[in-house]
Amino acid sequence: MVGPDRVFLPFCDTDEEDLVAEVKGRRLFELDRDRLGRLDAMIAILHGPSLDDGVCMEIGYAAASGIPVVVLTTDFQTYSMTEAGSHLEFPDPLLQAVATRVVRVAKLGPPALPPAPGRSRFQDFRARNMAQTSTALDAAVDALLNLPSRAPLPSGSPSGVGTSVYVEESPYTAWGRDHLAKACMGAGHTVVVPQRFTAPDPVAGALVDLTAVRSAARLLADVSGPETPPGTALLIGAALASGVRIAAFQSRPTFTHAHGREPNWRNLMIQYAADAHLDSDDAVLSWLAA
Repeated sequence: MVGPDRVFLPFCDTDEEDLVAEVKGRRLFELDRDRLGRLDAMIAILHGPSLDDGVCMEIGYAAASGIPVVVLTTDFQTYSMTEAGSHLEFPDPLLQAVATRVVRVAKLGPPALPPAPGRSRFQDFRARNMAQTSTALDAAVDALLNLPSRAPLPSGSPSGVGTSVYVEESPYTAWGRDHLAKACMGAGHTVVVPQRFTAPDPVAGALVDLTAVRSAARLLADVSGPETPPGTALLIGAALASGVRIAAFQSRPTFTHAHGREPNWRNLMIQYAADAHLDSDDAVLSWLAA
């Protein structure tokens, strides 16, 4: 049996309200990361085209650590790299590539027949949503209990030295998708760029990207935009678990503020996974030279 004592729920079990730490955001990251390395399995809830970057980072860390990941979604949309391309469960094929199982419950529960007396249409709609959620959670738990103990992933062998840099550009940047790659090549480094967005099979391309990141000496990830793109966040987690040096590039950060916590320039799991935060070309070159 799996009881509540075996379940880790980060927002509940890191106890941010009562946590006392000199740098609270970093301590929350450390508590979460330490527990990620000791999981037997993970259920990750993702929904819609804009996926939580902290959850995606945790998925990458868990998957690279050989921990089975069940991804749960009630999204009725599917996605593709081109208008006529193969349909994917998520906007970035990396999520589908690393998931041990995807549990998808895309329809609301059945309408009440006949309508309950005195209930509004809003109450009926809420009941249909709750039925969908309950079905999805039951399916995710069933999938979890029937998973193998470890999920197979392509192995990575990070060198930790040398000149190989995996460059993950942001789709939100205005200056084009090869801005950082050009800077790295100009500095004499071997550059590896994503394959999944142009590969005939996006999921196979995603696995190539994952292996490349875990085998690189460094990951240079552009985290610009309203949130870190989901695939980028996943690769940051995988790189952290694999011992790869990570730099996050963001030329115009927007800070978040929470009571008792230091100002953060990105999601905690992204900010503290990175060894360096870069905001200019000069900063990139200095990091590459270090």
